[in-house]
Amino acid sequence: MNSSFEIINDLKMSTTVTDPVDRLLDAAQNGKSIIKNRDVLHFTHIPETILHRDPEQEQLTQSLIPILMNSRPSNLLVYGKPGTGKTLVIKKVLSKIQKRVEEGSFPIKLAYTNAKQETTLYGLLVSFGRQLGLSGQKTNDEKMWLPSTGLSISEVFNRILYVISKHEINAVFVIDEIDYLAELIQKTGKDVLYQITRANERLETGSLTLIGVSNDLTFKERLDPRVISSLSEEEIVFTNYNLDQIKQILNARIHVAFSEGLVEDAALNLCSAMASRESGDARRAIDLLRVAAEIAERTQQVKVTEEHVRQASQKIEENKEIVALKSYPLHEKLLILAVMKSSEISTGETYMTYRSLCKEIRQKELTQRRGTQMLSEIEMSGIITGRIVHQGTHGNTKKFKITIPSDIIKNTFKDESVLQDIL
Repeated sequence: MNSSFEIINDLKMSTTVTDPVDRLLDAAQNGKSIIKNRDVLHFTHIPETILHRDPEQEQLTQSLIPILMNSRPSNLLVYGKPGTGKTLVIKKVLSKIQKRVEEGSFPIKLAYTNAKQETTLYGLLVSFGRQLGLSGQKTNDEKMWLPSTGLSISEVFNRILYVISKHEINAVFVIDEIDYLAELIQKTGKDVLYQITRANERLETGSLTLIGVSNDLTFKERLDPRVISSLSEEEIVFTNYNLDQIKQILNARIHVAFSEGLVEDAALNLCSAMASRESGDARRAIDLLRVAAEIAERTQQVKVTEEHVRQASQKIEENKEIVALKSYPLHEKLLILAVMKSSEISTGETYMTYRSLCKEIRQKELTQRRGTQMLSEIEMSGIITGRIVHQGTHGNTKKFKITIPSDIIKNTFKDESVLQDIL
């Protein structure tokens, strides 16, 4: 018979062994983690070699070579669906150019921002201004001071041009997800893109070049024709990856992220197949692999299997709807709410409801034409669905309805103060 002391001691040991926090921490400390290099499993990681994108790398480099000769390169538009390597290639090329610049004495400055992450035109321009050296604190030269708020958009841009001219900088602005900037311009009526693409007409010294990156091949339709001609002096289109290419991209990452033999071939094949079915999105494949490996680790499995990939796919799908809803600009959220408020609603009825919602929250509505375009874009994401209804002599109309539970929409939008009163 065990003594009381022995029983208590056994209980302590049992608790230590089964504690979920200690179990995971012990496994990590003892090197039992399946993943040995997690950074590689994030799409933001820039590999030494970017597979299947040599022509695009060469084209981008050729476009930017003039800045090494102290000349202004052409404005450039880069197109391609998500996960086709656009941002990876751009960051790699810019990084290598920047290294050459730092080794020499070229007055060149490369500045990067993501329009989706900037909620205002002011914030986007401040981001560029800071990268060019404009101070957030008052300086002796007032034009070298760029406060976070308080100036007009035109004055912010004037100060950006001032620093470019003063230091004779050849500036290259990279705007990732530039289609979101087009949305901001439509909302505010302040065409920053026009100002940027015409900047060289105002600069006596220095220059400004724009690289725009877009997931949306149709976004130019929303721009001022005067902007289009100067913005798209050169264009590069990134095509979707095929199944074999995705498999090779994943394999390259597996060799760095895992020890040999820890990812089953069946898991690799399933990741590749799932991603290739979804428009050749390598980012999707990498995400699937990462989440599958995390699931395997958490369940203390020794390998990543096909089943882990299936579980990862289900988990990502559950989160995708919420992520998609959060990512929409305000006016697209309002259109989703307009559709949500009726079981089936025509394009015209949706727009009228949308106008009413705009009025309630004191927002200036977009045009009906733009609202109709947005509905089509939302439909492509699968959040809403539309069907053509024949109305006899009255012609045809399109009826929309949401495809996900309204509770998900309400719960996702409830934290946005501007929407709380209309949910």
